[in-house]
Amino acid sequence: MNDTPASTIAMSAKAADATALPPIPADAIIIVPVPNVVMFPSVVLPLALTKPAAIASAQAAVRAESQIGVLMQRTDLEDPAPTDMHIIGTIANVLRYVTTPDNGHHLIVQGEQRFRIIEFLTGWPYMVARIEKIAEPETKGAEIEARLLHLRQQAIETLELLPQAPKEMAEAVRNITSAAALADMVAAYLDLEPPQKQEILETIALQERLDKVSRLLAARMEVLRLSAEIGRDVQATFGGRQREALLREQLAAIQRQLGEGDDGKTAEIAELSEAIGKAGMPEDVEQQVRKELRRLERMPEGAAEHGMIRSWLDWMIELPWTIPEEATIDIAEARRILDEDHYDLDKIKKRIIEYLAVRKLAPQGKAPILCFAGPPGVGKTSLGQSIARAMGREFVRVSLGGVHDEAEMRGHRRTYIGALPGNIIQGIRKAGTRNCVMMLDEIDKLGSGVQGDPSAALLEVLDPAQNGTFRDNYLGVTFDLSRVVFIATANMLENVQGPLRDRMEIITLSGYTGEDKLHIARRFLVPRQLEANGLDTAQIEIDDAALTSIIGGYTREAGVRNLEREIGQVLRNAAVRIAEGSAAHVHITPAEVEEILGGVRFENEVAQRTSVPGVATGLAWTPVGGDILFIEATRMPGSGHLQLTGQLGDVMRESAQAAMSLIKSRADALGIPPERLSKSDIHIHVPAGATPKDGPSAGVAMFTALLSLLTDRNVRSDTAMTGEISLRGLVLPVGGIKEKVIAAAAAGITRVMLPARNRRDYDDIPESTRKLLEFIWLEKVEDAMAAGLEDAPAKPEAKVLEGVE
Repeated sequence: MNDTPASTIAMSAKAADATALPPIPADAIIIVPVPNVVMFPSVVLPLALTKPAAIASAQAAVRAESQIGVLMQRTDLEDPAPTDMHIIGTIANVLRYVTTPDNGHHLIVQGEQRFRIIEFLTGWPYMVARIEKIAEPETKGAEIEARLLHLRQQAIETLELLPQAPKEMAEAVRNITSAAALADMVAAYLDLEPPQKQEILETIALQERLDKVSRLLAARMEVLRLSAEIGRDVQATFGGRQREALLREQLAAIQRQLGEGDDGKTAEIAELSEAIGKAGMPEDVEQQVRKELRRLERMPEGAAEHGMIRSWLDWMIELPWTIPEEATIDIAEARRILDEDHYDLDKIKKRIIEYLAVRKLAPQGKAPILCFAGPPGVGKTSLGQSIARAMGREFVRVSLGGVHDEAEMRGHRRTYIGALPGNIIQGIRKAGTRNCVMMLDEIDKLGSGVQGDPSAALLEVLDPAQNGTFRDNYLGVTFDLSRVVFIATANMLENVQGPLRDRMEIITLSGYTGEDKLHIARRFLVPRQLEANGLDTAQIEIDDAALTSIIGGYTREAGVRNLEREIGQVLRNAAVRIAEGSAAHVHITPAEVEEILGGVRFENEVAQRTSVPGVATGLAWTPVGGDILFIEATRMPGSGHLQLTGQLGDVMRESAQAAMSLIKSRADALGIPPERLSKSDIHIHVPAGATPKDGPSAGVAMFTALLSLLTDRNVRSDTAMTGEISLRGLVLPVGGIKEKVIAAAAAGITRVMLPARNRRDYDDIPESTRKLLEFIWLEKVEDAMAAGLEDAPAKPEAKVLEGVE
């Protein structure tokens, strides 16, 4: 054993330490985290250090010859985080640092003063915190003096009841004149649970601290007196028994003296045993549960682990281990339910019917995990409810938005206070059946942090080949999830990790057209809002023209959530008039809508924005549906420099550079004088500059805007375009065609120019939208030039530059 004063070790450690670390601030201290140990001021205490974090802190303090802050951990972790620590501890001086041949580390420390954590600091390979020292209250008077004498007498009597207590300790107690020091010393040596000691350490008020210690010491004295009396009786009767049997008899005798019989516990164990037998658990699981039940039977109710085991048993009993009889899936009824709950979505309904048909024919098969992806408000979550209705199963929704802890999926270990199973097991318990329909809502909103990656925990859950043996950390046994129908929803698939996305079959839901929204409003939204506002059809009438006015002038979204809010506002206005008695029947017209909601919020400004050369209308895809995008280009005297603004991403910037290079390479063929390119700076701006934009699909619009600017020809105001371009002049396919075309029709566009290779997406466009638009399919940029630019040059007064040819 190496038993050396701390100062000697510090000198040798300093010489060996070549690492330069920032100095610790004056109001900060090195923290030594210890599990299940509470340090008190004025007390000398040995500390056995086993955790790497505590050893590193102790060695750093010895090297620096500085004080340490002894702070108890909330959990027994190898490397505790700040949230795992209490906030009040004791400043201590290191008297001796001891290492043993078996690589043990021991400190002998003397407590000095309480402190409170202000904040933990980073930058050191050990725990450092800024602290506030807590001064001992200067409380005196008759109340404190009386409590000091009472506590001193209690401590001396307790020492007399302990046959192995050294006589010097009683003398030391008599010589203590400080009430605070006596309370701290008694609490330090009293046989208490660490949380009780920490509570006393955190009690700053002296009178309250003395009362707490006195009450705890009185309870301990009573147990010691009773134990001594009963021990003598038991010793006479069972003198030859082993120590374990003696302790058990003493415990039973104490319970008899206190009037605490075990009849209630016996009945409780019998009730739990009967419930376990009825739960229908697998054989291996039932063996594990009954093993824990036997532990509970032998454990006193006051033990800390008693409540943990009882909670675990309750969870195991209440989980649905047996598989209920499968309800027969009626395909015709399922189709009726889907049509009743949702308008349009024909392709989605067809895929769901196929899914249900396969489940009916092969109920034991491994069905795919469906993931509904689309903008907010298009009915993803309600589709899951409809599937549950069609299958005759319970529906449970698990919200994953903002989840960043793996334990929320897999559960916490039972060793932690307040541990619970993960959201998956909790959802199954809530549903009450193993073959429920579980909706994993907002799977793209999963986060990750220091507690792990919850999306990685879902890999096993969403794999039909693995989820039959899912293991929750809290349960500690496997639970079969293969009969659960999992359905996920997401807004942006880009945020879903690749391996997780690979385990799901993606079903995309696009935004609704204006006609779709009108039908949805008439069939679902208006009746729902009438009921919510206490109205009926006899009191209020809202015609289709008013609904169309709300759809086109007051909402611009892919789904219908904002539409329902606006309808609700209109109906509430009518409800006020009916409630006041000023009207018995209200008929809502477009004029009434404008009076209630104010002026139109969204107007068609395409013609105004494209009245000068250099402005083209593009089409964009956003997470909430399609949108139109204006590309504006202007030029000024310069040296051929290209400037890009509007918060453009790297891909969009490269599209603009490719369009400029393509025009320069074909300037002669396009009829552009070389002087216009060499003596002009060109500025491309995409309005809505506060919104980030990226992607290659604006290539055609940028090329057309630049060509319009350099040839003084306006872009047709009734035309919008999308497509990626190459340096060879080819127009390449892009995504989101359906959403973009719907947005163009909603904005008043009558002609759309699309890549020829996107003809495959034509059938996805709603029939009502196709009737409103003329489609031009582009193979190369010459097609865009011919279809997108007006034939005649713009009027001279419309030129941005005067005198530049």
